[in-house]
Amino acid sequence: MLILIHSETNKSTISLNLGRSEYSYYFVLKEFRPVLEQLGTVVEITDPDEQVDRLYRESIGRGEECVFLSFSPPHRTPIHYACPTIPVLAWEFSTIPNEVWCGEPRHDWRVVLGAAGAAITHSSYTVKAVRDAMGADYPISAIAAPVWDRFSGLRQQLDHRPLASPVNLKIKGLLVDSHQLDLRPYGPAHSREGKALDFDAPVKEHKLVLDGVVYTSVFNPGDGRKNWEDMLSAFCVSFRDIEDATLVLKLTYHNAEEALTDILHHLYKNQPYRCRIVLIHGYLADADYECLVQATRYVVNTSNGEGQCLPLMEFMSCGKPAVAPRTTAMIDYIDADNSFIIDTTEELTAWPHDPRRAFRTMRYVTSWESLCSAYKASYEVAKQDGERYAQMSANAVRSLEKFCSQANAQEGLQAFFEQLFESRKLLAVDAIQA
Repeated sequence: MLILIHSETNKSTISLNLGRSEYSYYFVLKEFRPVLEQLGTVVEITDPDEQVDRLYRESIGRGEECVFLSFSPPHRTPIHYACPTIPVLAWEFSTIPNEVWCGEPRHDWRVVLGAAGAAITHSSYTVKAVRDAMGADYPISAIAAPVWDRFSGLRQQLDHRPLASPVNLKIKGLLVDSHQLDLRPYGPAHSREGKALDFDAPVKEHKLVLDGVVYTSVFNPGDGRKNWEDMLSAFCVSFRDIEDATLVLKLTYHNAEEALTDILHHLYKNQPYRCRIVLIHGYLADADYECLVQATRYVVNTSNGEGQCLPLMEFMSCGKPAVAPRTTAMIDYIDADNSFIIDTTEELTAWPHDPRRAFRTMRYVTSWESLCSAYKASYEVAKQDGERYAQMSANAVRSLEKFCSQANAQEGLQAFFEQLFESRKLLAVDAIQA
């Protein structure tokens, strides 16, 4: 079988596209590729219009099956190729787009999903949303990006005690430490004083030492779904007088000034606090990313919804319990045995790419009080109940193995492809008989 794969962002453009629309699809493609290579010959496409149907015709001429996996949302998935085209999509809202706007029929995802005849997504939540629109028998499979196996070596090395010994990291980029930063330049415009960060200064390498009870979140600050404002304010309030509680925010965005300016203002607004806030904007080599995982005691997510959330999956695959809501894709792997769950309520919202901003779907709003309670309870476990922490850590590893291991993905993909090609053969037979 020939498997063609494509995302609009690729390895040559990812550094420029961090934080931009659909950039994360490239990371999903990278995680799927090793598993797909166990099932067939994989070719990463750079120019779909030139390559897809040409390679498809060559494959069919050899008597070999061929499929094109478009790692993109349906409204950015082509539907005019002769080659079977399957959207591989992430989605975190209660309904899928079912209307046309701006004269583009593909904005009605039912058009694309109907033309494709099948789809792959990453959670049972999205499967339900698609089948609500397409019918209960629509062939869509929930297969998470298989990140679990990539951390097998690191899992064996990690210290699973709740309190971190000092861990040293090297950061190439911008590093902001609330224990060392003068926040006066980030207050109200009329009262600012002092020297602000120089975002145009040459990139430097910094050393960072982390210890105590470390909470970490990796996210794009420009993504309005991430709700980092509550994450930060609740942390500052919950640990206002606690010096050994640290929140590390690893920011994935192409522009440092845009990523940091608003967060720095919120650091100013939430004063005073004795807890520590660390902001990282820059490159972490694999060894230093692993050190960040090692230092982390809890991974944090306060988003309004997730298509799957790769950083959360990665840290939990390494045995780091979560502070997170149990909604959208997280329903499949967050539970009370591996996480401190944040309460949520539903709220009307718009599909993120709909310029009309019309209320057509639902998202989940986290309870700020519940988030504070989850922070305090998790800290208490880290400080006082090592046995419970160790059990939660082991449960996180087991839950994520079940959700996002390569074995699970391979089984799901194999079944999906078998069903896909069998249905196409039946359609071909019906066409001949007709």
